[in-house]
Amino acid sequence: MKMIVFGATGNTGKRMLAQGMDRGHEMTAFVRNAGKLAEQLGEQAANQVNVIAGDMMDPAIVGAALAHQDVAIIAAGHAGQGEEFVRLVDNIISQCEAQPSFSGRVWIMGGAGLLDIPHTGLIGNDLPGFPPEYKNHDRNFERLQRTRLDWSVMCPGTMLDAMASPEPVQLHVTTDALPVPMPETIKTYSEAEIAGHLFGRFQELNVAYDDVAKCMLDHVELGGPFKGKRVGIAYRSAITAR
Repeated sequence: MKMIVFGATGNTGKRMLAQGMDRGHEMTAFVRNAGKLAEQLGEQAANQVNVIAGDMMDPAIVGAALAHQDVAIIAAGHAGQGEEFVRLVDNIISQCEAQPSFSGRVWIMGGAGLLDIPHTGLIGNDLPGFPPEYKNHDRNFERLQRTRLDWSVMCPGTMLDAMASPEPVQLHVTTDALPVPMPETIKTYSEAEIAGHLFGRFQELNVAYDDVAKCMLDHVELGGPFKGKRVGIAYRSAITAR
């Protein structure tokens, strides 16, 4: 498949690029700094990647870059950038919609606060104490809900370079809901109590960048099980996928 990674020099993007190459996909890296990408990949690997250096806010450049791509992976920016982050995602989504030769499969990055908290009717980003900038993920999610593209939002907790475990761990994936079990009694808690419960369990959501990238690349076909879904990911072996 032909895939374009926006933000290919970031922690998630560079892993998407490397794993995509290992799987034999034709990868395009859209970056601000082509020199940084070459330093990260090495000369041999860099020669196997199509590189586009440009401004992700430029509709014409982004639209042209999307031509004949099968998958767009938006790993650029972060919620702390505020309005700039929202406009960046909106521009790329808009160009995906407008480019007639783009196939329509899109992954974007969100966060665990975007996932439903079982038994409560709430998401983490609704709760007191959650950083207000996380609401920018809500705005990107709302933008996706207005498109006909085949999209998914990856919603990990804290991503780490690697996960150390004394025994093998099994990756579990959920759709729309947090990938950690919640007691049914949580529905009787106040919002502040729910927030406190989640804050005390955030470590359960730690996940390696490489596993996040693998999960996304495992689901790049059109019409898959994650179409139109928020995707949670964790290692807790007691969790069942839902």
